[in-house]
Amino acid sequence: MALGAVPLIFAPSITTALFWVLAICVLAGLDALLAASPRAVGISRQVHTPVRLSQTTRCELTLTNLNARRLRGTVRDAWQPTANPRTERHRVDIPSDESRRVTTQLTPQRRGDLYADRITIRTIGPLRIAGRQASIAVPGKLRVLPEFKARRHLPSKLTLLREMDGAAAVQVRGQGTEFDSLREYVPGDDVRSIDWRATARRSEVVVRTWRPERDRRVLIVVDSSRTSAARVGDGARLDASLEAALLLGALTSRAGDRVGLVAVDRKVRAQVPLNLGNNTLSTFADVLAPVYPQLVEVDWPYIAGLVTQQLSQRSLVVLLTALDPAAVQSGLLPVATRLSRDHQVVVASVADPELEELRQKRGDAQDIFVASAAERVQLERAAMGRMLSQVGVEVVEAGPEDLAPKLADTYLALKAAGRL
Repeated sequence: MALGAVPLIFAPSITTALFWVLAICVLAGLDALLAASPRAVGISRQVHTPVRLSQTTRCELTLTNLNARRLRGTVRDAWQPTANPRTERHRVDIPSDESRRVTTQLTPQRRGDLYADRITIRTIGPLRIAGRQASIAVPGKLRVLPEFKARRHLPSKLTLLREMDGAAAVQVRGQGTEFDSLREYVPGDDVRSIDWRATARRSEVVVRTWRPERDRRVLIVVDSSRTSAARVGDGARLDASLEAALLLGALTSRAGDRVGLVAVDRKVRAQVPLNLGNNTLSTFADVLAPVYPQLVEVDWPYIAGLVTQQLSQRSLVVLLTALDPAAVQSGLLPVATRLSRDHQVVVASVADPELEELRQKRGDAQDIFVASAAERVQLERAAMGRMLSQVGVEVVEAGPEDLAPKLADTYLALKAAGRL
């Protein structure tokens, strides 16, 4: 169009201008007609899934030119913004009946299922002044798993577990243990452990020794109600609960226990039945990936029914929830009291590290009022913990980074003491 100024200098008239515009339109139309059709392209998508949050994966597009002409242009592979595509636009030059592959780098910033949008192909004609464009729907889904930062604690916890398994058999009694061996009676042994039949066959008194059962049952309950949406540190409370659930699930499965999972508020959002296998961690991560906080109140009687339905014998029940005073008194405390009669119950909650910072501020009058409010919250949470402990519930409370290893230590301590 700028070149049209040259003929206008020698023949300045409306006719010259219109003639030049018409010539440009004809050339553009001809160039567009000669461009390859963007719809005559075979497209296949391959997504390397699943991937953990903040890790990088690839989405590969295979483009086959079905036109009789050469295809030159640009291809855009569009994804949700949280998929964080690094290079979503690609230049292509594909001869007729040949294929090319383009790769889009994805570094997701949100867990769950992320979906691809349409693929847009823009071809350009041989004159490079016009072309054709079309958007084609090619479905694609990327499953983004939780980041699982607590994985770094797993080797040390497994070492403690192996030390427990390799230690001498402990003499404990009651439900939750299994027979290990016989040995000679020594003063101080519980007379109820004497094996009278074995004693009759020998000339000495022998007792049974027991070891913690390996095939115990552990059910992890993750609260996905509105309280799990609260921001604690850099993420939501639910994210820290998921980290703790993943570490505990991996540890219990390595210990030979049957472990199950349920994420629930007023209805079940994700569930894994009790199982015994080495793929527990991957299964947990897969089902928990699309779980997000729901802005509803948790239904604790419904959760109690789920636990009773799944567990027919004494088991370890881990409740990952918030120690909110109102929620504990009205819903959690009665349910935990009822469950603790038949099971070993552990309530694990994420503590807000910001509360401790607010408690330490004494700069001015406003800081003092804020510190007193934070102190009151801490005292109320401590009171809720004492109330739960009085009914036989183990309470674990720690910051977002410390909850997972602390819960794992609690599990190992209960197992070592034969309380599972």
